[in-house]
Amino acid sequence: MSNSNLAITNNEALHRYEAALEGQLAAYAEYNLLTDAIMFTHTEVLPEHEGKGVGSGIARHVLDEARARGLHVIPVCQFIAGYIRKHREYADLVRPDIQRAFKI
Repeated sequence: MSNSNLAITNNEALHRYEAALEGQLAAYAEYNLLTDAIMFTHTEVLPEHEGKGVGSGIARHVLDEARARGLHVIPVCQFIAGYIRKHREYADLVRPDIQRAFKI
């Protein structure tokens, strides 16, 4: 699936990024915003949208946005931590002490 169909918005009221496909919620990444960092606590792809690249699409988006906003990333969420492990170009978003804690 092409992620160009994925519409990702920041639902600040619910503290989560939401990914929609054809107007329907497909995935979300919950976060806590700190002074100079964003802590991702949980990412979920709804079962009917698994295997379509939605999880990777939302992970890439939230990490790109963190970089654009000058925020460090704290990947408490195992999905986001795993994405960073596989995509080393995002490792610099995680401070060295945090990298050790999450095995980045």
